[in-house]
Amino acid sequence: MKRHGLNPRPSGRGARQLLRDAADRLTLVDTGVGGADSPAASWAPVPGGLVGELAAVGVAPAEISTVILTHLHSDHSSGAVAGGAPVFENARHVVQRAELDAARGPTAEWVLPALEGHLHVVEGDAVVAPDVRVHLTPGHTPGHQIVRVGEVAMTGDLVLHPAQLDDPAIPYVYDDDPETAARTRAEVLAALRAEQAVLATAHFSDPFTRL
Repeated sequence: MKRHGLNPRPSGRGARQLLRDAADRLTLVDTGVGGADSPAASWAPVPGGLVGELAAVGVAPAEISTVILTHLHSDHSSGAVAGGAPVFENARHVVQRAELDAARGPTAEWVLPALEGHLHVVEGDAVVAPDVRVHLTPGHTPGHQIVRVGEVAMTGDLVLHPAQLDDPAIPYVYDDDPETAARTRAEVLAALRAEQAVLATAHFSDPFTRL
C-alpha cells in the first residue's frame, strides 16, 4: 500500500545520542546506519561515522555500558553490529518486546542474531540506567520507544520533521501504523509541551528543540 507523508532525506550521520551519568557510566541512544555492509547500505549513505565520533570525544566502544535502540529500522540499529559481532561488546542493548516480536527483514536477520546474549528486553515504560527511562511510543513501529533524562526527551522517530510539532497528524511515509503513530505523537508531544521539555531529535537539522 502506498503511503503519503513526510519523507526526510537520509543522512550518513544516522541517529544517535551519548549520555554520561554522574558515575561516568555511558549510555548510547541508537547506533546510526552502520558499516558499508549494513542493511542501511541499500538506501542510506554508508558507512556511518559513529565510532569515529565517539573517539573524537574520548570514548571507546567497550566503554559503553548501555545501548538503547529506539526501534530496529536500519538507520537506528545497524551501527550496533560490525562483521557479525556487537560493536559495543560490554553493553546491554535495550529493546521493547513488541519491537522484537514484530522484527522482520534484513535488519532483524543481520542485527538481532549478533546481539544474542546482549539484549535487555523491556515491556512498556522502564528505568534502564540511573535517571534514564524508556517509554513505549508505538506507531512508527510496534515497539518504538523514546528515552527520557530529566527535561530531555530523545524522540527517535516519534517526530521526523518540525512540521509535525505544529500538526502531529501529518503522516510520515514509513510509519508502520500511521493512525497509531499520529495518535501517539499527539499525546506524547502534548505531555512534553506541558513540561516544557527539550527534544533531542534524530532527523531535524537542529539536534535540540525546546517545546
